[in-house]
Amino acid sequence: MAVNFEVFSDFSAVAGIRMGVAKAGVRYPNRDDMVLFELAEGSTTAGVFTQNAFCAAPVSICKQHLADAAPRYLLINTGNANAGTGPQGYRNAVTSCELVSRTTGCEPVEVLPFSTGVIGEPLNMPAFEQGIPAAFADLADDNWARAATGIMTTDTLPKGYSRQQPIAGINTTVTGISKGAGMIMPNMATMLGFIATDAAVAQPVLQSWCKLLADASFNRITIDGDTSTNDSCLLIATGQSGLEINDAAAEEAQQLFALLKEAFQKLAQAIVRDGEGATKFVTVEVSSAASQQEALDVAYTVAHSPLVKTALFASDANWGRILAAVGRSGVKDFDLDRVQIFLDQVQIVENGGRCDSYTEAAGAAVFAQSEFAIRIQLGRGDICETLWTTDLSHDYVSINADYRS
Repeated sequence: MAVNFEVFSDFSAVAGIRMGVAKAGVRYPNRDDMVLFELAEGSTTAGVFTQNAFCAAPVSICKQHLADAAPRYLLINTGNANAGTGPQGYRNAVTSCELVSRTTGCEPVEVLPFSTGVIGEPLNMPAFEQGIPAAFADLADDNWARAATGIMTTDTLPKGYSRQQPIAGINTTVTGISKGAGMIMPNMATMLGFIATDAAVAQPVLQSWCKLLADASFNRITIDGDTSTNDSCLLIATGQSGLEINDAAAEEAQQLFALLKEAFQKLAQAIVRDGEGATKFVTVEVSSAASQQEALDVAYTVAHSPLVKTALFASDANWGRILAAVGRSGVKDFDLDRVQIFLDQVQIVENGGRCDSYTEAAGAAVFAQSEFAIRIQLGRGDICETLWTTDLSHDYVSINADYRS
């Protein structure tokens, strides 16, 4: 059951983008499992992708095509990741781009393929032969909600976000969708994210922003510590609104960046809220660290600890598990007397041990909440990092034990 999750429904169309959705039968019959994005000519596109060495064939092709041409179409299928499929998997991904080319009239290099689902199984190519024309025939600018459903795998709910805001006197739109619920850990998670704006953004600025925004959102979430083979996040600027961004330091650029950051973070947090079997949404904040890496090492050690995560699920205020995780995070020359740990505003650790004011009742009250923060102050510098995670429940085990069935 998703944690404090509200399905987004008030999507604003992004001028210059149309989407089509089809029941292709990639893995299961009678479900939307193929999505085609059409991008207007002149759009700029930037992407960041998984760092898993066994990255899927579509990831390799996306990187290559992005370097060689301006994308006109994005093809997304669910049910099959086309990862661990060797040379045939690569050929199948190339064929999928050729099928889009044949249907739309674009060049194959102008197609970016994305796949998500089971690893190690060959693509059902007849599904692509019938699904791509069906998705093309379905193209419309108001298909964001259907597209959000069409890219789901073990997600229980579709994930989307949209907002309009005047920037430099021009009404500017940012709309996006994402998917993901398990095998979530940067860089990046088993997730797909597609965020678009109708502003015009110069390619170097857009690529820089995409990395910065992903690092502040999709690269700050973790459910189970596993990094997938297919993770991809695209940022698209169609240039249809009349707002032009060429200088990242300009005031209007900073306003658009802030709008995009809100979208990226909302979509990333939606993935955590819908984490497989999740009953808790937990913010892990590490402050006064000596470096960014140190802060992240501490945060991820706490967030990945099976003992911490199971205590979260049980609503058991076993704060010693948090303390132990901080201690084994690899930070050198810890001054334990300077470390302070809080559950929301309840302090549990100071001066190297249990805080004198802490009570079990106060800790249990925080752990019983469906959403709260673990705040860790290291007392070593001025760097702060935040990430979002979940508990580890019986349902997580059941979902992943049964996933291929």
